[in-house]
Amino acid sequence: MEKVLIIEDNESIRENTAEILELANYKVFAAENGKVGVEVALRENPDLILCDITMPVLDGYGVLHMLRKNHPTKNTPFIFLTARAEKEDFRKGMELGADDYITKPFSESDLLKSVECRLEKARQLKEEFMGLNGFHSLMRVHTGKDLLDELVTGRNVNKYRRKQVIFSEGNRPTCLYYVLKGKIKTYKTNDLGKELVTGLYGENEFLGYIGLLQNTNYQQSAVAMEETELAIIPRDDFEELLDSSHEVSRKFINLLAKNVSEQEDKLLSLAYNSLRKKVADALISLHDKYQNGEEKFEINITRDNLATIAGTAIESLIRTLGDFKHEKLIDIKDGVIIILNKKRLQNLLN
Repeated sequence: MEKVLIIEDNESIRENTAEILELANYKVFAAENGKVGVEVALRENPDLILCDITMPVLDGYGVLHMLRKNHPTKNTPFIFLTARAEKEDFRKGMELGADDYITKPFSESDLLKSVECRLEKARQLKEEFMGLNGFHSLMRVHTGKDLLDELVTGRNVNKYRRKQVIFSEGNRPTCLYYVLKGKIKTYKTNDLGKELVTGLYGENEFLGYIGLLQNTNYQQSAVAMEETELAIIPRDDFEELLDSSHEVSRKFINLLAKNVSEQEDKLLSLAYNSLRKKVADALISLHDKYQNGEEKFEINITRDNLATIAGTAIESLIRTLGDFKHEKLIDIKDGVIIILNKKRLQNLLN
């Protein structure tokens, strides 16, 4: 059953909406104000959120802003339930990342159509971008040919050892990479050779698209953090795909915008966060990027790599990890870091 969260302070509307959705075979959660709604969303990770705008404690705009800043809910379909029909209200919500509006009073049919439409679009995006089969389908639908099968059977899959460079800053991009296996970091270096990590990539993600989209040399380098396999999509095929499909172009523009947002957050962290915050932020970033459902997330990463991700010296990193272990936020066994209490680590960032 797909999960829907209703955040609505009007008890009658909240209960009636929940009843309609439950009869349509959705699992429904309800919250009476924005603050409770955010807590339920982070705890239950719903497939879609319906939210009123005017509420006590925290209004709908505040709810949307907070959820879009949180990794598990940043892409959750979000529909405003509102009596407001002014163009300015619509624009403000869309700028914050809302997917749709349902104007009160609404019919049962309007509600169910909007919910199913947004869930279906979310399912399509998940199929296209999650997993090898999704990428395979994307290539077949938009180019009319089995590009990925052709690449695999033609052995156009590159394998990289740990610490092996994939591409270097200043080189000209010739292809798009798709991560089949492994973990990768991208980084920039200053004149003294000091690294600044600019991105982390894992399975089912694209790599190297920024230089292709901007038609410039690589502005950063990429290196494998462990044994890695990459599918290679030639530049001409990628550009043909972009030219022939508005949907694919829009998806890569969204990826580019997401990259810019992440870099802004990274710069703020490096500029203003304390040492403890930097290390906690690095651990949480790795958790959110690579966690695969395990109750206790393990990070098998060199201290050198972790220090560059955190933007601090190795000695300072090791000392801070020791403090975190003493505080039972993490454990360390044979060099592997185990996150024991993610919530308390997140609290360090507040």
